[in-house]
Amino acid sequence: MIRNLLLATFGLLFSLQASAADILGNWRTIDDETGETKSIVNLYEKDGKYYGKIVDLLLKPDDTICDQCPGDLKGKPMVGLDVITDMVKKGDKYEGGEILDPLKGKVYDCKIWLEDDNTLKVRGYLGFLYRTQTWHRAE
Repeated sequence: MIRNLLLATFGLLFSLQASAADILGNWRTIDDETGETKSIVNLYEKDGKYYGKIVDLLLKPDDTICDQCPGDLKGKPMVGLDVITDMVKKGDKYEGGEILDPLKGKVYDCKIWLEDDNTLKVRGYLGFLYRTQTWHRAE
């Protein structure tokens, strides 16, 4: 009986941990305007919030500088740049944070959700205007 209770508790803890980690990992970003794969972004969790860091640029050299970025991000290399910040998991969605478009230097409110295990929807919005990109899990 105790063994079954321990197994059930372990199974519950594992499923809770797996559901919290569902967006974590590397994602291929697809430009919603051109359909081109632009970069690889690593989504990671830190202190209960979720972030996305560019780990590879696919159409430009990795030493490309963020010329249009606001504030202290201006002039920083794009690879290594957190483009998604301060996201919080709420149900099946992640929201409350921001996403940076490093090519345009604009920051938008952000919402993220999984369409399936390998497809992520990433929406940047300003008021009622928004753009949604579809990202695919990178191997």
